[in-house]
Amino acid sequence: MSRPEGPRGTGVPPSVLRLRDLCAEAAAGILQRPARSLLTAVGTVLGVGSFVAVLGLTATASSQIDNRFSELSATEVTVEDNAGQRDEFVDIAFPEDADRRIERLNGVEHAGVYFTVRLPADVMVSASPRSDATGPTSRTTVVAASPGALAAAVPSLVEGRVYDDFAERTAAPVAVLGAGVAGRLGITTLENAPAVFIGGEAFTVVGIVGDVRRKADLLLSVVVPRRTAERVWGTEAAAEPRMLISTRLGAARQIADEAALALRPDHPEYFRTIAPPDPGQLRSTVGSDLDQLFLLLAALCLVIGTVGIANTTLVAVLERRQEIGLRRALGARGRHVAAQFLAESGVLGALGGLLGTALGTVTVVGVAVVREWTPVVHPATAAAAPAVGLVTGLLAGLYPAIRASRVEPAESLRQ
Repeated sequence: MSRPEGPRGTGVPPSVLRLRDLCAEAAAGILQRPARSLLTAVGTVLGVGSFVAVLGLTATASSQIDNRFSELSATEVTVEDNAGQRDEFVDIAFPEDADRRIERLNGVEHAGVYFTVRLPADVMVSASPRSDATGPTSRTTVVAASPGALAAAVPSLVEGRVYDDFAERTAAPVAVLGAGVAGRLGITTLENAPAVFIGGEAFTVVGIVGDVRRKADLLLSVVVPRRTAERVWGTEAAAEPRMLISTRLGAARQIADEAALALRPDHPEYFRTIAPPDPGQLRSTVGSDLDQLFLLLAALCLVIGTVGIANTTLVAVLERRQEIGLRRALGARGRHVAAQFLAESGVLGALGGLLGTALGTVTVVGVAVVREWTPVVHPATAAAAPAVGLVTGLLAGLYPAIRASRVEPAESLRQ
């Protein structure tokens, strides 16, 4: 309890505020208006909850990057035709048996050459035999791809099938349409054996692709066998020929080192290989970006919570001026009053931090369960979150506490 502070030289000990009394006064101040205290703590709950949820979800998502990366990018190798290094009389550096040469390498699942076909400006893709006939037409990209390239793209078919090695060997006039092109041309089913016409050449549609895991541009293209394209338009029509290779996990970098030599032992310089980036570096980069982005959001929530606590505590100081004046008249020092209001705001902040930690952890676990991920919440994050709430509360109560400590007893008791 506070005791009256005697005048100097009287031998009366100065007033003191014991820790037990401070806690009792702070608890009484909070419980005096429980609804307001609860609403005051909501800002800190949301801020700390966002802090825990953001860090937890970031750590959880980062742990999934390796798996997603390994499934696609870490198993993909691209080989480009290095036109600047090859003989000017060679239209395309890839040999006829390029697919088989690469597929013999240990670790390769599928491999194939593909390129965009250079068509004259007046050549259109049409669902009718003549481009000026009635029916839908489209200025659409035509891609020549071997069966291995299609397999490496991992297509999901809406109808039909992709063409096979027999169609490639015989240069059959068949085509696979991306779902976007098929929709523009009005081809929704293969029951009536539809065909597309490219510059007067008819191609029987054998499949419609609804999705691909690699080379998403195939969904907006007409895909024909490589040898068919070379027969109809010649090798000089090949624009930017490339090879797409899908590998088993862990084999991509080795295949990237071996591909050029396997394709052309006499001229490996004709090719440039693109290997997947290091997954560890990618995860670090993505994780860092996510951390910075979401921590900014959590900090914003904490600022909002701090302002809420500060505003409510300041209002409480104004409402309790008579109480503060009475305590000062009975001998309480200004620092005792300031300590009480700091304790109240600190308790509210710590309580909000504890509730926010629980809320954030539950959010991380819930999202991970829905997404079938493994939840990751670092112990340091869970341990630091209540402390963050406490600091937030103390900072929020600093100015109101200073205001309370400067209340004059005589003036406040006259009101």
